[in-house]
Amino acid sequence: MENSRVISGFKDLMLDSRIMHALDDMGFESPTEIQSQAIPLIREGKDIIGRSQTGTGKTMAFAIPAIEKIRPEEGKVQALIMCPTRELALQCSEEIKKLTKYINGIRTAEVYGGAPMDKQITKLKRANIVIGTPGRIMDHMRRRTLRLDHIRFVVLDEADEMLSMGFKEDMETILRETPEERQTVLFSATMPPSILALTGEFQRDPQLVEVSRKQLTLDNIVQKYVDVPMGRKTDALKLLLHYYRPSLAMVFCNTKKMADELTESLQKGGFNADAIHGDLKQSQRNSVMDKFRCGTTAVLVATDVAARGIDVNDVEFVFNYDIPQNNEYYVHRIGRTGRVGKDGTSITICSGRKQTLALTEIVRGLKCSISEIPVPTGDDIRSKMYEKNTESVVSVLESGKGKAYTEMVNMLLEKGYSLFDIAAAALQMNFSDQEIRIADIKQERKQYGKRSDTDFSRILIDIGRSSHAAPNHIVASLTERSPLHGSDIGKIEIYDDYSVVAIPSASVDEVLDRMYGAKVCGRPVKTSVFEEKRHTQPHFRAGLPENHRKDRKNRHLSAVSDTRSQRGGRKNGYTHNSRRKGK
Repeated sequence: MENSRVISGFKDLMLDSRIMHALDDMGFESPTEIQSQAIPLIREGKDIIGRSQTGTGKTMAFAIPAIEKIRPEEGKVQALIMCPTRELALQCSEEIKKLTKYINGIRTAEVYGGAPMDKQITKLKRANIVIGTPGRIMDHMRRRTLRLDHIRFVVLDEADEMLSMGFKEDMETILRETPEERQTVLFSATMPPSILALTGEFQRDPQLVEVSRKQLTLDNIVQKYVDVPMGRKTDALKLLLHYYRPSLAMVFCNTKKMADELTESLQKGGFNADAIHGDLKQSQRNSVMDKFRCGTTAVLVATDVAARGIDVNDVEFVFNYDIPQNNEYYVHRIGRTGRVGKDGTSITICSGRKQTLALTEIVRGLKCSISEIPVPTGDDIRSKMYEKNTESVVSVLESGKGKAYTEMVNMLLEKGYSLFDIAAAALQMNFSDQEIRIADIKQERKQYGKRSDTDFSRILIDIGRSSHAAPNHIVASLTERSPLHGSDIGKIEIYDDYSVVAIPSASVDEVLDRMYGAKVCGRPVKTSVFEEKRHTQPHFRAGLPENHRKDRKNRHLSAVSDTRSQRGGRKNGYTHNSRRKGK
């Protein structure tokens, strides 16, 4: 819906002067598209449906009119804002507090799971705006510590996400407990049938406000991707982090387990990294976010749901470690960078044709462009590091700050040292801690994970796909316990209940010794030299029925097993082997 009046600045919205003062303090001059369209309609009392992604300023779009509607003298809860996650509820509350800096009597209460109930009850007694997750709002309603009979304004923020998280019944119950004459504002990134049903039942003649999807995807965000061999994603991410050296970066994974494992690997690699996901207690989540906002943590590894509501304006890079599940997740992820007019970069790490095609489909659906880049080599990283360090030295020289040390330079000159030697020593003292082990990184990208195995031997680890083992799990175990680096490890073949790994022949004995007592995926494993005769490897053949994958576990299906062996049967990496001992 287009607003008939052209709005170029917040002054055109005729806002309360105290709110305008707060906006000036926050550094905002002009409203975003969603704000310029939604605020006038909400102030008129209209129910609206706002179709908007994260990073568009939608929180302020409903927070400003919500504040204007509050009558502090009533002493009752008059506005209710429902959010899918604790982070989003906290972000919304912080925004309202900033906007009401010069307004007396506006009091918020944030209610969400994982936090002490007694403190929330105390805040609810004085609040006139409540922001929370549906589950905890319901808890307070049952306890009668939250009454909704004076509610005149309700916001459903990221309604599609609340529905997907299973809050449908809670949302409906809460809405039915509010007065019928209330004003209802709904924001959602998507419009599935469940959202339309919700608006049909609980809104009156809602007005649609929509923000351009193209603008959200392209503005200020450079999109790139790398294609790396299977099992080398972690190595690639570390190389990219070494090369770009972002002050703040977010890395997205599809599961909590992967977020934890990746964070642990990054920490062992010397990166200041933390993970945030749904299994953390609220105190832990607050601690993680505080460290990220102040820059103590440079890399935040997150799942999609946990990242909802994270609002940090200075994120330079977003890395998609796992391919997003759909277009909307992709937009939500990359929208964490390139905020408030700043430039940002997103890099998606693909592994193989299937993942590259999945990313291509996402980009095509969003009508945006993305370019492939190579994984940086050791020489690339060294050159980039020297370039940045040179810029730092030039900055000091141009500022004149180095003149304070001229006396020390003269003393060294008197001792017979040349200016060249003095400069080199000073640079070594200042930048030596930034040196990384580059000697083991291969110089050509074609060697990255595609090296010849002629100087390799193969070892066998007795864990496979049936135990959910993946290449990154095996690489992590080998590099943790042995002197091997990720770039040393060759081809990894994962079968149903064992894996074959190519490693440098000269390292076999030491690796076998070091892997004694090792665990992969939390399970103790045995490692031995791979014997070709004991482990046949039939060629891949697609199209076998799903139940044939478990033939090896059923010793009575010898006829089927023999047929699969004759056909060279192997499905999705699950290798049948009827000739192994004990079969």
